[in-house]
Amino acid sequence: MKISTGKYARLADGCSVVNVGDTSVMVTTVSKSTITLTNFLPLIVDYKQKAAAAGRIPTNFFRRELGYNEHEILTSRIIDRSVRPLFPDKFRYETQIMCNMLAIDGKNDSDILAINGASAALAVSDIPWNGPVGAVRLGFIDNEILINPTRQEQKQSILNLTVTAASKNLVIMLDGRAENIMMQDLRKALKIGVRECQNIVQGIERLQKKHGKQKRTIEPVSEAPIEIAESVQSISEMKLRKIFTDFHLDKQSRDQAVNELRNEVISNIKINHNYTDTSVIGDIFSTITKNVFRSLIFESNCRCDGRKIEEIRKISCEVDLFKPLHGSALFQRGQTQVLCTVTLDSPDSSLKMDTISMIESGIKEKNFFLHYEFPPYANNETGKTGFKGRREMGHGVLAERGLQAVVPKNFPFTIRLTSEVLESNGSSSMASVCAGSLALMDCGVPIASPVAGVAIGLMTKYDKITKNITDYKILTDILGIEDYLGDMDFKVAGTRKGLTSFQADIKIPGLPLKILMESLVQANDAKNVIINIMNKTISSPRSKEKDNMPIVELIEIAPHLKGKLMGVGGSNIKKIYIQTGVHINEQEPSKFSIFAPNENAMNEAKEMIDKFIKVVSEPLLEFGGIYTAKIVEIRENGVMIILYPTMQPTLLHNSQLDQRKILHPSALNFEIGTEIQVKYFGRDPVSGVMRISRKVLQTTNVPSKNFVESS
Repeated sequence: MKISTGKYARLADGCSVVNVGDTSVMVTTVSKSTITLTNFLPLIVDYKQKAAAAGRIPTNFFRRELGYNEHEILTSRIIDRSVRPLFPDKFRYETQIMCNMLAIDGKNDSDILAINGASAALAVSDIPWNGPVGAVRLGFIDNEILINPTRQEQKQSILNLTVTAASKNLVIMLDGRAENIMMQDLRKALKIGVRECQNIVQGIERLQKKHGKQKRTIEPVSEAPIEIAESVQSISEMKLRKIFTDFHLDKQSRDQAVNELRNEVISNIKINHNYTDTSVIGDIFSTITKNVFRSLIFESNCRCDGRKIEEIRKISCEVDLFKPLHGSALFQRGQTQVLCTVTLDSPDSSLKMDTISMIESGIKEKNFFLHYEFPPYANNETGKTGFKGRREMGHGVLAERGLQAVVPKNFPFTIRLTSEVLESNGSSSMASVCAGSLALMDCGVPIASPVAGVAIGLMTKYDKITKNITDYKILTDILGIEDYLGDMDFKVAGTRKGLTSFQADIKIPGLPLKILMESLVQANDAKNVIINIMNKTISSPRSKEKDNMPIVELIEIAPHLKGKLMGVGGSNIKKIYIQTGVHINEQEPSKFSIFAPNENAMNEAKEMIDKFIKVVSEPLLEFGGIYTAKIVEIRENGVMIILYPTMQPTLLHNSQLDQRKILHPSALNFEIGTEIQVKYFGRDPVSGVMRISRKVLQTTNVPSKNFVESS
């Protein structure tokens, strides 16, 4: 890996170019000089694939790059999660990171290069940032860990894990999938990945020391007078402790109580202190809320809903909810509720990838995909529907990865799994994994084993001076508020045997590998408990098919009847689809796959096929026999003839008309209705076309045979 700076985009605050093989990515970063009135870091990351970098032209109407595809959005999220934790506290300057694909060689992935490029660009810029970080992709083939495997190696690997780490072996971000990888193998890969990241970090540090700009001084955020902060704390601290220790409160009532207290505090400060900056008062209240919430967990080892540190919320499962559906399941974990449905369709319904994504990922189409929906009512809110944001797409892909490993590769149907979050109070993506596993088994899809997922949280005591964690608590099956006020959201999914997907969002400037390993073990134990609960509802794929299940059959058609089945321009196939909904695809010469949504549609389609290929009784033609043929059409390349009245016309090519070279049948004075003698040599074994010749008879005078149409 080669990282350079100083040649391109010199007006940006920071720029770097990263090369591996012939793949090159340029990353720029710019941060505004004026502070924004927000209580969060306004960081924008744009990763965009370029067709020109792959030597292609976009295939859309405008022939240019348009909106963002799934891979671009997911990579943008990974870059964001890799660099965001290392910005200084209260950094409120709008910052943008842009990744520009310069060249793609089709062997080396550009997303890992983009993460390292973003790290280098921020490091050499004047933007305050506590990096750098390094990122690697890990593969696992034949018990061997691969660092940054090529595209071909990834196809054989059972692990695809991206690790981002800072100096001192501190983990910043994890994201990946696996095919039931064992716990010990994943732990080994993590250790090697974090160690390899240190080489990249050290290289960027050398680049920063030699060519980096001096970091700018940031404007301090306006703070309230000390007496205001003390007053807010005195009013709210005890009331917050009471709210967070009332185990009868649910999500809505707890949030409502906190919001009412916030409004009460703001009103009190305005009246008694004549201080009107509500945003500053709100920030102080939020800080106190976070501190009280976290301190209660350390004091009592008990959470705001009464659970112990490693306790899982109450779980209930249901399957086969709606008879017309191929498969359905409802998974309830606390106040998180997810409804999953399964639809089986023909292979034609597979998800086709665009050209650039195909080059980047090596995947042409997907016959299993999951669509995740998070409507506003799941949080008792109103809002727009239909538009899928980056968060929804990321959660959907995470759930899809969790189930992908157990779905059979050669399944004859395309599987669409929809996950709709009906209630949300933490870890809806992992609930989607559980509900999706149940729905697939209810549908009868022969998955290898049930899959479950769980989210692990973390509360730490962090010394800002030494930058070390002095104490921590790992939480199993976190609530939404524990995610928001906590330091980590580590999602893990897998079967009883191994792990299938994992994603860690770490909100502090790095997590020691020891704590991450403990979290992984705790997640694995919780995942197995959840699988046991799910197995009480359904533990294996349904063996008896439902009445509305689709059907796939393979039929064989004689080669010479293929044209009758297809029709002119495929008209017969289209007619069958329009009238019955049945898809017919040619799998190999003379063999066709028939997909029907149900048994009735299959029977109806077979009746139509029989009518199309119905063979009229015809005389048996003798191999080598000589017959009188009638010309029914004159063409440029020959004449169309029939040997008997009910025969489908066949072509007698110019090359078989005469021993002389004939460019057009008119040279022989042939007309429609002319009768000629021909010799029959059977049918072509592949195409089924009759093999007939006139020129072989020009040296012989043999009596011909005539067919008379039967009454």
